[in-house]
Amino acid sequence: MPDTMLLVQMLVMLLVIGGFAGVLAGLLGVGGGIVLVPAFFYAFQTLGYDGPQLMQMCLATSLATIIVTSVRSVLSHNKKGAVDWSILRSWGPGIAVGAVLGVLVAASLKSVALQALFGVLGIVIGAYLGLGKAEWRLGQAMPGGLRRAALSPMVGFLSVLMGIGGGSFGVPLMSLYNTPIHRAVATAAGFGVIIAVPGVLGFLLIEIDPSQRPPLTIGAVNLVAFGIVICMTLITTPWGVKLAHAMDPKPLKRVFAVFLTLVALNMLRKALGW
Repeated sequence: MPDTMLLVQMLVMLLVIGGFAGVLAGLLGVGGGIVLVPAFFYAFQTLGYDGPQLMQMCLATSLATIIVTSVRSVLSHNKKGAVDWSILRSWGPGIAVGAVLGVLVAASLKSVALQALFGVLGIVIGAYLGLGKAEWRLGQAMPGGLRRAALSPMVGFLSVLMGIGGGSFGVPLMSLYNTPIHRAVATAAGFGVIIAVPGVLGFLLIEIDPSQRPPLTIGAVNLVAFGIVICMTLITTPWGVKLAHAMDPKPLKRVFAVFLTLVALNMLRKALGW
């Protein structure tokens, strides 16, 4: 059993990380999971829970927090009339299907494989945030038909494999198809709900060895980390939304891109055993 001081340190760390993740979810539309997954990985590993299903617990717990964070975020954005509900209705079913497929794949992989996937995809997201141009376009409107049928499950699938909401893939996708950035950020919060709900339901059915999971873990979801982070994100997500509508987040995105790339490289390094 971890000593009291170590548990207090983890509590403080998760409070800070939860607050930071909430602001990011509202401000940048990248989703707090980008921060939460490596934070949970470090916390659980430090507490001695470093089994082959460690990443499943990190992904599942992150997605559980995203349900609450995304609902709060989308409601806050909707008050400002920024959510495009037509995109959510037309893209939602495909995203949900991809999320379910993502859980099935994640459940079958070892923690080290999921670490490597997080590292590689994190580097891709960091590169786009840091180097992407606002004027890049793939089209003038969100695609329908076969392109939507192919792209929407991919958003859900990749997001679950990283334990993140829809912002990290949804915002760039909508921006590339000429959706204004504030509307893309707001609508991506809705993607997060569609991804996280089926994702968490699937992860709740995964069996984790009791000796390799923290106390109060149901399936792969740790209720302690979930509760601590939610307490903070409920407070700080609206702050991020206000900032998103009051400032140009581009300079902050560049800084966050560097931070994310370093985190992803570190995760990849651990996966490769370096």
